[in-house]
Parts: sequence; C-alpha cells; structure tokens
Amino acid sequence: MTRERIAASFRDPCGFIFKRDGLIFRQINPAGLDDYRHLLQSGLYEMLTGANLVIKHSEVAAENPENKSVAAGGPAQLIRPEQIQFISYPWEWSFSQLKDAALTTLAIQKAAIDRGMTLKDSSAFNIQFIDARPVLIDTLSFTRYQEGSPWAAYRQFCQHFLAPLALMSRVDIRLLQLFRVHLDGLPLDLTSRLLPLTTWLGFGLLTHIHLHARSQAYYADKSASPAAHSGGLSKNGMLGLIDSLESTVNALNMPSQRTEWGDYYSDTNYSDPALLNKRELVDAFIARSEASGPVWDLGANTGFFSRLASARGLQTVAFDIDPVAVDKNYRQCRQNHEKCLLPLLLDLTNPAPPLGWENRERMSLAERGPADLIMALALVHHLAISNNLPLDMIAAFLARNCRRLIIEFVPKADSQVQRLLASRADIFPDYTQAGFEQAFSREFRILAVEKVRESERLLYLMEKA
Repeated sequence: MTRERIAASFRDPCGFIFKRDGLIFRQINPAGLDDYRHLLQSGLYEMLTGANLVIKHSEVAAENPENKSVAAGGPAQLIRPEQIQFISYPWEWSFSQLKDAALTTLAIQKAAIDRGMTLKDSSAFNIQFIDARPVLIDTLSFTRYQEGSPWAAYRQFCQHFLAPLALMSRVDIRLLQLFRVHLDGLPLDLTSRLLPLTTWLGFGLLTHIHLHARSQAYYADKSASPAAHSGGLSKNGMLGLIDSLESTVNALNMPSQRTEWGDYYSDTNYSDPALLNKRELVDAFIARSEASGPVWDLGANTGFFSRLASARGLQTVAFDIDPVAVDKNYRQCRQNHEKCLLPLLLDLTNPAPPLGWENRERMSLAERGPADLIMALALVHHLAISNNLPLDMIAAFLARNCRRLIIEFVPKADSQVQRLLASRADIFPDYTQAGFEQAFSREFRILAVEKVRESERLLYLMEKA
C-alpha cells in the first residue's frame, strides 16, 4: 500500500496527513501524542465532535515501514478522519462563511480553555464546510493550556479572520481576494491603512486591528514578541480576549452591496413555464447521467439547479463569481440545514493557481477534480461573448474536468445575449448552434438535446468521448 504525503502538511512536527488507497489519514508523531491523548481523555474531543465543531475520526493501527520505536521517532498513532470530498479555501468563501468559520474557531478555543487546552494555531485553512457547517479538521491544533500564557494563535486569528472580514464589511466585499496573495492572512498594517478612519472609533477594530498593527510594528526590531512583553494572560483574561474578538466579529455584517448577478432570478428572462420546464429537464438529465458524485455546478448563482443534484444525495459544489449570490446560497443552506451542497466563490476565467511553498500547498481547481458531472447552465454565452473564449477551448476545459456534462446553449436571439452584445461589436460568427455542437463534439458525445419551453434555449446531456 503506497502512501502519498499531502503537500500542504509539513509545518507541524506533531504529525502530518497522507493519502492511501484514496483515503485520507493523519499520522500523529511522538511530539503530538501527549496532547492528542489529553484531547480525548479530557472529554474535549467528545464534546466538540458532538457539537459538530471538530471532525470525527477513528483510530487505526499505525504503519511503521522503517520499524522505528516511538522513542526513536516512529509513528505514535494513526487516525482516519471523516473524509471530505472537496477541499475549499478562504478566498472561495462568502462573507457569511468566513464569519461563521471565525465564530466556530472562537467557540472551539473557549471550550478548549474550559478543558485545560488551547488552540496553538487558528488558521482558516484548518476549517472546512460539511453540510453547510464550518468544522475544524486539524486534530493536532490542540495543546495543553498553561495558566498565564498568551494565546499564541491571536495574531493568526486576526490575520486570517478578523482582517478580511473587516475589509469586506467596511470597504469592499471583493477584498477577500487579497487572501490569494497573503496566504498567512492579511497583514494587519495593510488592513489598518485600508480601513476607513471611522473604524478607529470602535473598541474592537481599534484594539485588534489598529493598535495590534502598531504593536507589531513597535516590536518588529525587538528581541521579544509583544506577547512576551505583555506578561501573558490569566484564564479570565484569555476568556475576555475571546469574548472581545467574538463581539467584534459579530458586529461585522455583510455589506449592502448590489452586484451584477446577486438578483439573477428576479431579473431573468425565463417565463414561469420555461423555468419549470428547464428544472424538469435538468432533473431528468441528472438522473440519466447516472452520476455518483461529485457534481460541480459552474455559474450556479444561488443554487436553484444545484439543489436538484444535492437532493439526490450527490456531493455538489455550487460555484459562482458573484459574492452576493454565493452568500445567499450559503445562508439558505444554513437556514434549511441542507446536506451535500457547498456554495463557493469562483471566477472561472481566473481561478486560483497552485499556491504556497513550491506551488504545492494549495491546490488549483483542476487538482481538486475531476467531477463526475458538471452542470454549466446559462454560462457558455458569458464565457464566449463577455470574455472572448473560443467554444473549443471551453469544451476542452470542461472535458478535462468531468465525465458527464449538462450544458445549456443560449442563442444570439436570446435577450440575455443581446444585452451582452449591446455595448460591443458582434465578432462571434461561430457562436451558433452548429458551431457549438461542432466544438463540443470534439470532446464529448451528445447523448440528448432538449429545447426549453417558451424559449430558444437548448439543454444538452453529453458524455466525455
């Protein structure tokens, strides 16, 4: 059985994760064994997993290919965590997802302090969403709490959660994309300069962003950190810090920012019979595709059609470029306790490449695929006309990332395409039904095609050739 160590897992001497036979495992090294045992014996693990705040795992026999004893550096314990089908990254989350992830991290830290433990890191990358719930996936993030010690993860929490939330709420929701450049979280000095002057008047952002940034700058050339000079925190002081961060996060709200596609379904050109017929056709095509998952819905907006797949128990990722639409989708998932649906933010014309150390820490979209089924509904005309992407390139991209495809062709006569062409010359002679079918037939076999009632739009079910 071959083991493939996960490229993102190398920073913690207490252990690492690897893949074997398609499953994810975590090796716990001797350095992390005591904290791991205390996590279980203290009741903290049982309490947090029972509250769906931390991922569950099962213990398995530790492999020891080099036959080393634990004392000599051999593996101390092997665990198999609950498997996650799709790993997401903070720059793909909506405002509400990031806020919920922040509050979950603080709730875990507060519970840990009560059980004699603390989070030694608070990386946003340690959070994943399972059935629309943020869950901590790093079992080795916990260490024993020492009375009077500062919270070692305080700065990281501010950079990974509070700074991007503050910028999204008080400046512009699109500033979350700074996370793609600053993988260890947004620098506090940069955040302080970008935030409006009014944020100096509120205690939370003043303390945790502005004064925190000044403290970092002051101690930058000193021999000890700000925490070392502060003398640490009592347990009550630690809990007070967590309460303050929690209040600051709760005070940040999704900005009332209108976006191009945030109200798509209230501004669509479908008649009610047409929308109902399209829903019926898509549902029938999903059934006919015999998809077993995962499903990617590209251009999902608020997930109206994504839910046809997730309702069948198929793990579905609903991607969209519009942050307001993604946030609406996520909040609907939370409100209705939906399963198998993960709304994420994605600019399909500029997805994040492999990032981090050696460009291997954070995977590209393609590295996290392929999908069993991709749905691309009311998408191709945006790619082909708004972004000048040739049809054959769109077809080749989709073929690299799925086995089956449900795709919609919207002809030039459609009012939505006419709106796209209103402010530019029509330089798309190949954007016709015949041109579309010719381009996609190079990569796919067309299994079925149906016309949407009361429209000129066509729905196709295709299979990779």
